Amino acid sequence: MATLVWFKRDLRIADHPALARAAARGGPVIPLYVAEPLVWSHPDASARQWRFVAESLEALRRDLGGLGAPLVVRHGEALDVLRAIHAERAYDHIESHEETGLLPTWIRDREVAAWCRAEGIRWTEHRDSGVERHLTSRDGWAARREKLMRAPQAPVPEGLQGTNLAPGDVPEAKDLGLGFDPCPGRQKGGRALAEEILATFLHERGEDYRTDMSSPVTGETGCSRLSPHLAWGTMSVREAHQAALARAAETKGSGTGWSNAMQSFKSRLAWRDHFTQKLEDFPLLDERCLHPGFEGMRPEVPDADRLERWAEGMTGLPFVDACMRYAKATGWLNFRMRAMVQCVASYHLWLDWRHTGPVLGRLWTDYAPGIHYAQSQMQSGVTGMNTLRIYNPVKQGHDQDPTGAFTRKWVPELADVPDAHLQAPWEWDGQVKGYPRPVVDVADAARAARDRIYAYRRQPGFRETADAVVARHGSRKGPRTRRPARKRGDPRQAELPL
Repeated sequence: MATLVWFKRDLRIADHPALARAAARGGPVIPLYVAEPLVWSHPDASARQWRFVAESLEALRRDLGGLGAPLVVRHGEALDVLRAIHAERAYDHIESHEETGLLPTWIRDREVAAWCRAEGIRWTEHRDSGVERHLTSRDGWAARREKLMRAPQAPVPEGLQGTNLAPGDVPEAKDLGLGFDPCPGRQKGGRALAEEILATFLHERGEDYRTDMSSPVTGETGCSRLSPHLAWGTMSVREAHQAALARAAETKGSGTGWSNAMQSFKSRLAWRDHFTQKLEDFPLLDERCLHPGFEGMRPEVPDADRLERWAEGMTGLPFVDACMRYAKATGWLNFRMRAMVQCVASYHLWLDWRHTGPVLGRLWTDYAPGIHYAQSQMQSGVTGMNTLRIYNPVKQGHDQDPTGAFTRKWVPELADVPDAHLQAPWEWDGQVKGYPRPVVDVADAARAARDRIYAYRRQPGFRETADAVVARHGSRKGPRTRRPARKRGDPRQAELPL
């Protein structure tokens, strides 16, 4: 009988354990991708993301077709599609990767698992990263992840036995209800581009990665730029990790900066899994503060004017506005500046991260929910386990855009402002036309936010709850420990870890 391979955020044939397993079983293979309206109706989904996915699906279809089994694409809810495919071409196995998503995908997987049991279909989920299901402790997590990253990659099948199922069309963004979303500088999808980007990073662009990553000016070329390909799985984290290991070995002792750059890159890949693990352990990461003591700290109904001005890059804080406009036009922003724009929204504008998180999520072509909402909470001070860091947007402008070229490009209203006042034009005696005064006083707003945060931290029981959060979600390295016990049965049948 046939095996169905369910593709989700793993749009490739290389290092794909689920596909390799299906090929090894023999018999017909049904490679399936489901464009799910419920998933794409989430407030952090956008057309720029879908267009990247659609391009990657077309490339995946060509790659799978070369193996003998072109990709089947269907538009509908996953369980309905799986039932319909089964009625048309019966299968007794589903192979897929574990997906760490928000609550809708968590619920979907429970429903699919229940249906599989009722139909006698065996659904096997494979790990696609360092993320583990049902951890009771983070002890030993880093060591186990490193072992997985160094393990041999899953082989690309030599060939697949296909079926006569109609391949189906890849939907357009409008078919999924996604609104108009021009993004002229967006990165394009597809495996070939992922390989090209990795090659140029490892051999041309990445030597100064450690320093280049901090600024949107140097980060545009100095960062790996693999993030959308890792987010949607046109390349696996393990592939990137092993490529960095090989490059580090190749350049060892060369007297260049490559070895340090590769170490930093591998560290960033590990942090990627670390943040995603938080969502795996807490599927409500986009809805509830990791530390419940912070619930209700910010207004439930946001200041609409502040939210809109921040989203549109019209706060009157030049570097913040430049970063937001750049992100809107390109679908990307370097990591440090993502932290800054979230920080300004959360502290200076005192907006709840549940309102600002989806705004930023829609901007990122490389949107990955675990990373995104872990950072949204971290940069809003509501995890209970991170050092309070309130970025000064004026200082960041001076530090990360010392010539002012980036700010002037994206905020052309400031063309007449002298360099000395570019990041604080309200201090200039001249007239700035078409650009607003700052929505808040930077120093006063930061001071007020700090006072509010520390007032919440002094509440009775705060420290004890914070210790529990650290035990469950904190990053730590240490001696290899005994692997935590896993719950028996289907991994998605356990209760929500609230």
